[in-house]
Amino acid sequence: MRGTAKHPAVCGREELRSAGAVEWKPASKGKTMGDLRDVSKTMLLTLYARANYSKGEKALFRDAKAEEVVDRLDYDFAAASKDFAMSSGTIARTLVFDELVGGFIVEHPEAIVVNIGSGLDTRFYRIGNGAIGWYNVDLPDAMEVRNEILPPVQREHNIAASAMDPSWANRVGGGGDMLFVIEGLTMYLEAGDVAQMLSIIRDSFDNALVMMETTSPFWVSKQGVEKSVQETGSKFTWGCDSFEDLGELAKGFARVADDDILRGMEQLYPAYRLIDWIPFVKKAAEKILVFRKDENATSRSK
Repeated sequence: MRGTAKHPAVCGREELRSAGAVEWKPASKGKTMGDLRDVSKTMLLTLYARANYSKGEKALFRDAKAEEVVDRLDYDFAAASKDFAMSSGTIARTLVFDELVGGFIVEHPEAIVVNIGSGLDTRFYRIGNGAIGWYNVDLPDAMEVRNEILPPVQREHNIAASAMDPSWANRVGGGGDMLFVIEGLTMYLEAGDVAQMLSIIRDSFDNALVMMETTSPFWVSKQGVEKSVQETGSKFTWGCDSFEDLGELAKGFARVADDDILRGMEQLYPAYRLIDWIPFVKKAAEKILVFRKDENATSRSK
């Protein structure tokens, strides 16, 4: 699953970029940015990072929707603009996730993708193929903001619910091949929350493939590196370096691959290749754990 070539699906779909454009008009009694929970505020940071990067002449992906939304928002992005660590990590993981999710869509062009903890993610606009179904799941306060500034377009659905609330699964339609993307979320959860979220997927869906970002426990112990995240009041609370480390948290799933964002960093900064072989660098890198529902394990547990 390693490689530096950009997947064709990462190039984006112009017909989706222009869909659903709306003027930012906050409801008089709706949520404001200041009303958001600390963790939900981080969605503004990553949105800005993608939009700012996308404007560069040498950008490896274009995120027209993120640019559009940032230009419309009345929000002070000063902290985000100065946070090199947050921005670099966001872009590196976006490059790798776009490659992985784009590859899945090429192989399963009519699949269902469920984006858990979606925030203001705009991947559907970048790599959607016009045939997949896409579900965004996030907390009610975050989803209220998303519905106003990124209202769902055709084949896209927004679900306001906690990732640990089993009710969201009942609102995901369709069947067949399913991909669950969990990006930028687990570092703010506890181990029990991760187990609950994964059990909902395991017990509710067949043919489930999961791509889940985890941070290294090293970074959980080094709070404050990403200054803009710290200023939101959010804190890293859990980390994991491999699928094996998940243990019982991923009961009923089987490992596909332990990936990471290092090749995304290499694409951003070619000099990174000089150090990415160092064991500590590999261990400390953000991980993307890929695993699928194990029907054999599930049947044995019954």
